[in-house]
Amino acid sequence: MGQLQLWLAVLAVLSGIVAQEDLYRKVFVFRKDPSNAYVVLRAKLEQPLQNFTVCLRSYTDLTRPYSLFSYATKAQDNEILLLKPKPGEYRLYVGGKFVTFRVPEGGRDWEHVCASWESATGIAEFWLNGKPWPRKGLQRGYTVGVEAAVLLGQEQDAFGGGFDVYNSFSGELADVYLWDVGLSPDKMRAAYQSLRLPPAVLAWKSLSYEVKGDVVVKPRLREVLGP
Repeated sequence: MGQLQLWLAVLAVLSGIVAQEDLYRKVFVFRKDPSNAYVVLRAKLEQPLQNFTVCLRSYTDLTRPYSLFSYATKAQDNEILLLKPKPGEYRLYVGGKFVTFRVPEGGRDWEHVCASWESATGIAEFWLNGKPWPRKGLQRGYTVGVEAAVLLGQEQDAFGGGFDVYNSFSGELADVYLWDVGLSPDKMRAAYQSLRLPPAVLAWKSLSYEVKGDVVVKPRLREVLGP
């Protein structure tokens, strides 16, 4: 990126203008704890979701509850929510109801998670660092609304707001994707390994976003992939 492009990107973030860029090998750094900061994502959604997959990578030393990915509509604030209520546990919400996936407590390292859901069967899948957890049932026959506010770093208790700072995220986030399909096992593993992925409604390599508050885009300090 040239000097002029860099300054334009900085000015865009400071002025609240929506940016679109390839964030490969970059991260969002949420600097404060607790915080009212968040990132708004602009998704290209054309119809209600019968299926979805959301993937992201996080790095934090928080032990309190925090929200990673929040997708709210005016009818339902927890339309899709990926929340970590405590070490060793993740929750996936669909339409205000949730299932819990219990995982080993992290070793203060990057964690890559993918969660998928399909309406026809109500099956929810959860993958941690490229490995699947036992599938669970959630909201069979439900449809996820399309006019959504999609945020990183805060849990919405109202459309686009209603935050509790003690559910805010502090740390680093990267490799955020949302698909309107359930990914196959091979693609789940590919997401963990940062390999070629199918077109997504939200893609880290062409992300439209707007920073709200104390969030900074920085280069990734090191590779985060395991074997």
